[in-house]
Amino acid sequence: MKPSFHPQLVNGTGGDPSLYIEFMFEGRAILFDLGDLAALPSRKILRISHVFVSHTHMDHFIGFDRLLRIMVGRDKRLSLYGPPGFIDQVAHKLAAYTWNLVENYQVDLILRVLEVHPDGLMRRARFRCRSGFAHEELDAASIDNGLLLDEGNLQVRCTLLDHKIPCLAFALQEQRHVNVWKNRLDEMGLPTGPWLHVLKQLVLHNEPDDTPIAVPGGGDRTLTLGELKRDILHIVPGQKIGYVVDALYNEDNARRIAALMRGAEQLFIETPFLQRDAAHAASRYHLTARQAGELARRSGVKRCIPFHFSPRYAGEEGMLIDEVQTAFNGE
Repeated sequence: MKPSFHPQLVNGTGGDPSLYIEFMFEGRAILFDLGDLAALPSRKILRISHVFVSHTHMDHFIGFDRLLRIMVGRDKRLSLYGPPGFIDQVAHKLAAYTWNLVENYQVDLILRVLEVHPDGLMRRARFRCRSGFAHEELDAASIDNGLLLDEGNLQVRCTLLDHKIPCLAFALQEQRHVNVWKNRLDEMGLPTGPWLHVLKQLVLHNEPDDTPIAVPGGGDRTLTLGELKRDILHIVPGQKIGYVVDALYNEDNARRIAALMRGAEQLFIETPFLQRDAAHAASRYHLTARQAGELARRSGVKRCIPFHFSPRYAGEEGMLIDEVQTAFNGE
């Protein structure tokens, strides 16, 4: 099955946390956390439509300036999500610069900034480049079961974890995945091309099976959506990717992580310390490698991907990976 999206740790396992997820057939991407983005090319940054920030410790938020620098002067709409206080922190970042010439721009960069609160409310604000990024407060909204983004077939949910401050964990869920059987296309004499992307979108938007589909190529061939679903499409449950950083190992955090990540294909989870340094990890409100593996196993994920390694283990990264996998495998 060809995946719909591809995750990439921008800075590998030891650098600032930032997970870039590119949607393979849509020309766009989302980002979990805003660590250092120097390694991410401008063309990839310009594909980003949504950014989900766990919290604003420097290593998770320093990349905001590069993101802003690349997007200013372009016609873009960008949504940013974060924990309590996030709107004011974005506003302070923007206020650090002088914007006296931006009213002359022909296009507008609009930032939509949303912050998640434990009571289930989400504060919202807007910042427009051509108005000097003045703070425009929007009406608050309620959050249903952690649902931040709902595009029908694509959802992002969150939960708040204890890092001595609120820290968000995220899960990206594709409801269904549609693949085309290439051999069956050939058998039916049907061409490849953009019409297949349109066909997939009709399926994902639950259009009726009797919807007529004009097949490009020689002649005026028309088939129904139901016929094409039956004959050339393979529809399966979609991908799910989880992202967990900077959390104390306790039962409340563990329960929240397991509920959000249940059944994910991939869980990217912070692994800063070895179990031998568990006391130090707890004092920093972080996980150990063994704890990360146990959380991944408890969540029932298929694959556990450790990252956010502490620099104290330079040259010993294999020990962190081994400790995660041992716990994940229940050994």
